[in-house]
Amino acid sequence: MVKPDRCKCMGACPQQDFNQTDTLKTLKVDHRPPLVLNIALALQHVMVHASLCALVVGALVPQAGKEKTAASVFFYSGVSTLLQTCFGSRLPLIQAPSLDFLVPALVLLGARAGNHAACRGQCDQSEQFEVPAHQLRELQGMAVVVGLVQLSVGLCGVGGAVLTRCGPLVLTPVCCILGFSIYREAALLCSDHWGFALLTVVLLVCLSQHLRCWALSAHLKLPLYPVVSMLSVLLSVLLVWVVCAALQHCGHITPHSVSELLFKDDLNTTQFHDWTAANSTNLLSAVSTATWLSLPLPGLGLPLLSGDSIAAGIAAGLSSCISSQAVYVLTARLLNAPTPPAQACNRGVSVEGLGSVLSGLMGVPVGLCSSVPNACMTSLSQCGSRATVQLSAVMLLVLGLFPQLTHVLTSVPLAIHGAVLSVTYTVAAATGITYLQYTDVDSGRNIFNTGFTVFMSLVLPRWFRMQTGFIYTGVGSLDIFLQSCLMLPVFLVSLLAFLLDHTVSGTLSEKGLERDQSTRKIQSLANKPQGNHQSLVTVYEPPQPVRKVLDWPGLRKFPFCACRSLEVEKITVTSAEMSGLLPQ
Repeated sequence: MVKPDRCKCMGACPQQDFNQTDTLKTLKVDHRPPLVLNIALALQHVMVHASLCALVVGALVPQAGKEKTAASVFFYSGVSTLLQTCFGSRLPLIQAPSLDFLVPALVLLGARAGNHAACRGQCDQSEQFEVPAHQLRELQGMAVVVGLVQLSVGLCGVGGAVLTRCGPLVLTPVCCILGFSIYREAALLCSDHWGFALLTVVLLVCLSQHLRCWALSAHLKLPLYPVVSMLSVLLSVLLVWVVCAALQHCGHITPHSVSELLFKDDLNTTQFHDWTAANSTNLLSAVSTATWLSLPLPGLGLPLLSGDSIAAGIAAGLSSCISSQAVYVLTARLLNAPTPPAQACNRGVSVEGLGSVLSGLMGVPVGLCSSVPNACMTSLSQCGSRATVQLSAVMLLVLGLFPQLTHVLTSVPLAIHGAVLSVTYTVAAATGITYLQYTDVDSGRNIFNTGFTVFMSLVLPRWFRMQTGFIYTGVGSLDIFLQSCLMLPVFLVSLLAFLLDHTVSGTLSEKGLERDQSTRKIQSLANKPQGNHQSLVTVYEPPQPVRKVLDWPGLRKFPFCACRSLEVEKITVTSAEMSGLLPQ
């Protein structure tokens, strides 16, 4: 193996304290950075989470109740993150709302907006005031359904079983679309002010890439860690935020809301946008006042489980399960850790289900799943420490208890949020491309399958977004379910890639697979141990008390057996859990 060239920085380079290769310098899962650096890295995770939260919450909730809802999302995201890092997959993953919930929610609200727009001028005043609360309770019911779907998929072991049958030609398009799926929303957020968005992107690229090995001077260096690179997101956001605040104070710029940007060119949500704008003073009127200390408790009653909210929740739950498991694989690859075993994936999805059910019951209008931009930031910050993510969860809990602090984060201009999402999501797309190295990239089969799945999963959601009345079965709930599934890029790409990879004929070497001579099972070349410096036990094994609970006789049977880990002796002796694919 050829050793990489030494970094040509002036003086000692902090990068040399890590392993020489670029893929091995990320801090390991069980590593604990110094306290000050750990706090800064945790705050950086919170800033990225705030960008995703600003997009989802801002699109669903009018300005009147945005701070209160965002505070609740932060709080239950912190709770779910602690559960995930302690009892779930154990990967350093922040739990947050995502596009998997936003798209079905907009489909649901679009149907509701059409119904209410039809009765304008004919409904009495009492009915008009009851609609916003009814709408929000339906979103809460959708979040509960999402959690139940995630919990069912995790406990039954369906997710882990399917993931072990996904080769490189399935993971490549799924990870690519995981990154490309945000392009429209990120571009619209950046359109709030393209100058500030461009400045943020330039700073992010310079700090994270060009100044990766930068030393201040011959006598003043960063001896332990490349701090400028590790905190590139936080530094870029703070610098541009200060400039924006100064210009906004002087009256040179005017901020916009998320709904104004997202729905200004969307034909199927025009009615919904007009209706929510007209009723923004009524929606969340009971909980719209932001106070210094507020417990994130429901203020509008229990979630409402209607047929439409159940249909939208099932579609969102299925897509979020696929997205989360892709994030598990993505994070493991960025951390240079072993491929996640099926048991860890099942525990992770189950914990996400608990978080979604809890958030829906407590008044949050969206579910929770593993955050893609926070996972991708591992590549930029070079830190995959579990302790850092747990500290971020504590910060999210504090933000959730103090809505005024949440208001500070929600005041960040949308252009900055769009730039952060644009840069972080690119890591997912690029990581997906790396799986092609295990396949025959010159194969016509592989070229067609990959291109077809990626292109169609981007084109079809865009077309169905403009053709809202195309699907009409006579059953409103079924229409919402089908419309939601066909507008979710991750759901489409996973379905197309899985079907094509398992139905189009090809050799094992073409698909990036090989047959293990000892077990006679087909395994993926991407799952084979290739110099991983972290063990399965270190990364994925739950704490000893949790392992004892999972070993109870009652939990050894279906469905709880899907979340039980292998014995330590079996993990260290065999790699079947990592490499088993298409068992025969």
